[in-house]
Amino acid sequence: MAVVCGLDRLCTEQRALCSGRRVGLLCHPASVGSDLSHALEKLMAAGITPVRLFGPEHGIRGEAQDMVGVGGGKDPRSGIDEVSLYGDSFASLVPTRSQLDGIDVLLIDLQDIGSRYYTFVWTMALAMRAAAEAGIAVVVLDRPNPLGGVQIEGGAVQIESFVGLASVPVRHGLTIGEMAKLVKAGLPWGGERFSRSLDLDLTVLQMQGWRRDMAFEATGLPWILPSPNMPTVDTAWVYPGMCLIEGTNVSEGRGCTRPFEIIGASFVDSYALADALNRDGLAGVAFRPLTFRPTFHKHGGKACGGVQLHVTSRQVFNPYATGVAVLRQLRRLCGSAFVWRTETYEFVSDHPAIDLLTGSADIRSAIDDGADLLDLVAQWQPDELAFAERRAPHLLYL
Repeated sequence: MAVVCGLDRLCTEQRALCSGRRVGLLCHPASVGSDLSHALEKLMAAGITPVRLFGPEHGIRGEAQDMVGVGGGKDPRSGIDEVSLYGDSFASLVPTRSQLDGIDVLLIDLQDIGSRYYTFVWTMALAMRAAAEAGIAVVVLDRPNPLGGVQIEGGAVQIESFVGLASVPVRHGLTIGEMAKLVKAGLPWGGERFSRSLDLDLTVLQMQGWRRDMAFEATGLPWILPSPNMPTVDTAWVYPGMCLIEGTNVSEGRGCTRPFEIIGASFVDSYALADALNRDGLAGVAFRPLTFRPTFHKHGGKACGGVQLHVTSRQVFNPYATGVAVLRQLRRLCGSAFVWRTETYEFVSDHPAIDLLTGSADIRSAIDDGADLLDLVAQWQPDELAFAERRAPHLLYL
């Protein structure tokens, strides 16, 4: 049986959730139904016309690249006002009281990819907090976690940023609706924003037919790029590890047709890197040496040596451990040519990007000290167990 997402359920059997209410819609390109119609079109066809649209990073239409501020305006087809929740400062990430004025219920329909760094869950969390303060109800239209909902991977967050506003593992194993429940209940290391529960009228419109062990391809739902560099489900699977490359001067494959599956730099010996990583014996993945030339972004227009990740078994593949292994070998093999990124990253300039991504300075320091891979993995295993307990009461699916 095909999975029925929250959007399709709202437009058929649950329209009463919006009846007589002024609706705001937080959405992006992947906010589509099983018939490929966008959420705005489906809502209007169901007699629900939003009074305002909100867009996360990359914009409502998903044309902006990573960390590029997006402006507001009007939807060109409907003329509905648009508000960007990703501008040029951290303050721009939070809807203001005036931007929420005239709204009774905020619908949130975002396709997440199951990784803490992917900023849509934090856009949702900040919007939920603003809605709670304004006395506005929130309805989250649930969608599958493309990585499934069983495995948890990654450690605690000790440095707050837009890639970790609370202590959530990199691979959290939650749907965006389950994450919304956890945000409402309160998250550790959330400061004043999220450590306490929210006084919020929250409804999660669950999917029908989704299971925690279900592959995205088995859902029957279309894969739509939720952001410019997330073209396939395969990309989503490697992202929890290979997004770590953003914290370095190595290309994460932006400007290529297989971003995050391909990584490298002009100073990388592709064969040495592939051999070293294959000797690490990482489960469910093989590394192939290659040369590539990014069309833009890091090393744009230059020939780069690197590797392509080939996931051979999703059931045993651990993307975060794999990403840390890649960082370890790059640091070991490339010497002083490999450096940690120091430029401002997601509005933070006083911590290296890699520390924001991993959650603390611990992984970077251990890699710099030449730590063994098993010792690195052992750092985050207690946090995985603790999060599994914390999330358990908020799970909606078997």
